[in-house]
Amino acid sequence: MNQTNQKTILVAVTDLFFYTKVRDALRQPDYQLEKARVQQDIIDKALAGSPSAIIFNMNDLTLDALQALEQLKADPQLKHIPTLAFANHEEVETWNRARALGVTKVVSRNEFSARTRELVDEMIGLKSR
Repeated sequence: MNQTNQKTILVAVTDLFFYTKVRDALRQPDYQLEKARVQQDIIDKALAGSPSAIIFNMNDLTLDALQALEQLKADPQLKHIPTLAFANHEEVETWNRARALGVTKVVSRNEFSARTRELVDEMIGLKSR
């Protein structure tokens, strides 16, 4: 029962706790989640699915979000996709690198947890302007 106005969100988050929070926050019929389980999934699924936004955990040990951001921003088909990243608030260098690579928005893990739905809605809103 895929609705035509449903937005696909690519979630590059392997931490089960955070993935569950994202899934619960975006459960309504407005969103469909696509999970990236390995590094290559990020680009492959972005190309195949034309997601409305991509969520990155900058602290994920399995998926290299910085590398993925570099690849996304270098690809003319993908560079327009809004990206939302979260990282530990004390990791200033990670935040700076994410911004330098063109992430749309980077927030702390706590803010991401508290405002997941609102942040994703903002990302989608950015795309439609």
